[in-house]
Amino acid sequence: MIRTAWVLAPALALLVTGCATGTEEPAATPSAVPLVSPGFPPTAAEARARLARLTVARGKNWETYKRAEFGTTWSDETDALGGRNGCDTRDDVLRRDLSELRQGDRNPCVVLSGVLHDPYTGKELPYSYRKASQIQTDHVVALGAAWRAGAWAWSPQRRLAYANDLDVLLATDKRTNYEKSSKTPDKWKPPRKAYWCEYGRRWTGIKANYGLTVSPPEKLAVQELLATCP
Repeated sequence: MIRTAWVLAPALALLVTGCATGTEEPAATPSAVPLVSPGFPPTAAEARARLARLTVARGKNWETYKRAEFGTTWSDETDALGGRNGCDTRDDVLRRDLSELRQGDRNPCVVLSGVLHDPYTGKELPYSYRKASQIQTDHVVALGAAWRAGAWAWSPQRRLAYANDLDVLLATDKRTNYEKSSKTPDKWKPPRKAYWCEYGRRWTGIKANYGLTVSPPEKLAVQELLATCP
């Protein structure tokens, strides 16, 4: 994402006040809300147990899915992990997933630069606040997949929480994320096989936490993912 909203703000501030500013983001102080849930993703053993307890059913209502059903923008106004901490959801993901992190001086929510070690491909992807990025924020269990697995019956607020839940989200390579789209593991697995175990653990943890169903082919594919765990 290329942010442009604050490009002109510092220059205007200089004209109006005559004061210098060292950063281009508004002042903010993020609250100390955790960016990782305790015990997530579940261990391989716990993931296998949770997978066995998931309701097996074919997806429903795929034809009624609309992205807007999960909210039209990122929202901090949810009770999901990372909610109500004063930071944009995408910035929370970047702060959690990037290394060599450099954050704003006046607004620590904003990530100015960093490096993503992409879990899906193993690529090292640089990030800069001022440049077009090859990094996207992926819903591990995509919104369309969640819709088909039961989110169609949720309240709008629960869908908004899901869309902004940091446990559901990962910073990933943009092209790979496009290829993944809303596919379930029977149709798509990370190119980097070393990540299959954690991907299966995350997938199962998300579906269990939200009471989503799993299709028969999907369940077999997740079992294959978890079989790669030590």
